[in-house]
Amino acid sequence: MLSYRVMLDVPFQLAAFMSGLLAEHRREIGTRAGTRALTCWKQAVFALAWFRDRPDIRRLGAGFGISQATAYRYKDEAIEVLAAKAPSLREALDRAVEQGLPYLILDGTLISSDRCAGKKTSKKGKEIDAWYSGKAHEPAGNVQALAAPGGVPLWVSDVLPGSTHDLTAARELVLPAARPYLKDLPFLADSGYEGAGAGVLVPVKKPARSELDMDTKTRNALLRSLRYQGERGFALMSQRWRALQHVMVSPGTIGDIAKAALVLVQFEHKPRVPWGTP
Repeated sequence: MLSYRVMLDVPFQLAAFMSGLLAEHRREIGTRAGTRALTCWKQAVFALAWFRDRPDIRRLGAGFGISQATAYRYKDEAIEVLAAKAPSLREALDRAVEQGLPYLILDGTLISSDRCAGKKTSKKGKEIDAWYSGKAHEPAGNVQALAAPGGVPLWVSDVLPGSTHDLTAARELVLPAARPYLKDLPFLADSGYEGAGAGVLVPVKKPARSELDMDTKTRNALLRSLRYQGERGFALMSQRWRALQHVMVSPGTIGDIAKAALVLVQFEHKPRVPWGTP
């Protein structure tokens, strides 16, 4: 057997932040000193290594001298404490209003996962795999997010099965709580959200047998030039924290992993997050 050293490219301050969250959690649940296989600091480094590179959990645990079962338990605990720090939708919207943001960007993404046996009935009356996404052509979870004008993500939703359309997901997870804010804080979105209602601005589709007038084309171009930053928000989470690229446990955990990644992103981009450290 051979061993080698690996550099974890995360700032010291982020590891210290996460170690503090884990220490607070251990105090809350009454963990006695000296009863854990890893200290809070080592568990923080272990969890950040998993979020950063999504390595085989058994091998990662072995590198820290813990069993596979303990590695899974420590990873799940880290996800839990990070996700608990993610802002709720109302908190994110209230803070955005307080900071005077002119608009937010609403977008959804499909996060691939291992297959789940969940079933549902389609609009055509056929039984289908609930988590299979016809758009992605693989099992996935649908997650909605709001981003600041600069593209830094401010909020992410719980997960819905990958067969869920973005508009349906927004109507369930975003729009009911967001309606009172939309008059003063509009959302920019792509054409997949057409029909979301007042305050959600989407491009106008080209008519089947005619052209759009110049004013409408200009409006669409302006929307696209502002809205594209929303895709950067998901890229900041999934490219930096690769655990979000493919979830190999229950797809129902995707929402918590996304919220945990959101907290990590906001910590690293806190000068550009309107309300600073989460």
